[in-house]
Amino acid sequence: MKIGILGTRSIPNAYGGFEQFAEYLAQGLQQKGHEVYVYNSSDHPYQQKEWRGIHIIHCKDPENSMGTAGQFIYDFNCLMDARRRHFDALLQLGYTSNSVWHWIWPRNPVNVVNMDGLEWKRTKYSRPVQRFLRSAERWAVRHGDVLIADSIGIQSYLLDKYGKASIYIPYGAEIPTGYSQEPLARWNLVPGGYNLVMARIEPENNIEMIIQGWLSSSRRQPLVIIGNPGNAFGAQLRKLYSDDRLLFVGGIYDQPVVNALRHHAFLYFHGHSVGGTNPSLLEAMACECAVAAHDNAFNKAVLQEDALYFSDAAGVSAILDNPPANQQITAFKKRNLEKIRQVFNWPAIIDQYEKVLTAKQ
Repeated sequence: MKIGILGTRSIPNAYGGFEQFAEYLAQGLQQKGHEVYVYNSSDHPYQQKEWRGIHIIHCKDPENSMGTAGQFIYDFNCLMDARRRHFDALLQLGYTSNSVWHWIWPRNPVNVVNMDGLEWKRTKYSRPVQRFLRSAERWAVRHGDVLIADSIGIQSYLLDKYGKASIYIPYGAEIPTGYSQEPLARWNLVPGGYNLVMARIEPENNIEMIIQGWLSSSRRQPLVIIGNPGNAFGAQLRKLYSDDRLLFVGGIYDQPVVNALRHHAFLYFHGHSVGGTNPSLLEAMACECAVAAHDNAFNKAVLQEDALYFSDAAGVSAILDNPPANQQITAFKKRNLEKIRQVFNWPAIIDQYEKVLTAKQ
């Protein structure tokens, strides 16, 4: 089948979760014999027309010069191109700048929409933007032929809110084959001697809560934060919280380095609060991290009883000041790793997406 994937900036991944998902899915579908096309931003550093047997379509993306409005133009350009491609199925990752163009969605292919998280709840958005995102969500639900929910929580929300069924397919993660200690030397870290956060530097990921809890705790191991701090919120955090042991290391896309930092951390703090099944959480589980997660339905659906939970800065401090025994941490790691093997694994997830994308509607 001829399958198009849009809604990301690019593959190979140089940005984040949806891009990494598209990278794995596109490769898996291509290896199963499908003709796969992925839409890429014109600004992406990879400018070739093919990557590992996957067709790359570069579309004009003015976001760097126009800001957020450029995302809408980029999606419009992708959709106009898709109308000419005669896809059998079109997978749209997210809806925030896409569903406003529902009236130009190609009609012949099956339009499969991954509904992502509750975008309108993100506190970085103003109230008018949040109202628009509620409308965008409604348009995606109404006009998508098939909806994908990446968590049980999102699936329940779509049914309760709109009365529309969706198909639950989570993300996956690969279990690394090994973890070098060499990358730690770059930041003068030692195995088990630091705590880690990996997230987009946005308010709803509760990074400030984690920093405040860490600062007020008595256990003052370094706190390493992986994520691009180049936005206004990141600049604010760096200005407000200055400590030699608070390390903003920026975005890191060298997977062995990221995996090493995850694996050797004492605790991995996961503050995401409005998404579904978060890829970075699954990757932390695959790297055998001991996870301390924000207490919400999305995180609990994945981690269940195999994590520590916090809901405020005091909860973060309590976890750091009274960490669980090594035996309990080992049990958490073992059971979460088994979840990756049995549930959140790429071969099974690619099979599920193939079934949806190739089904006759």
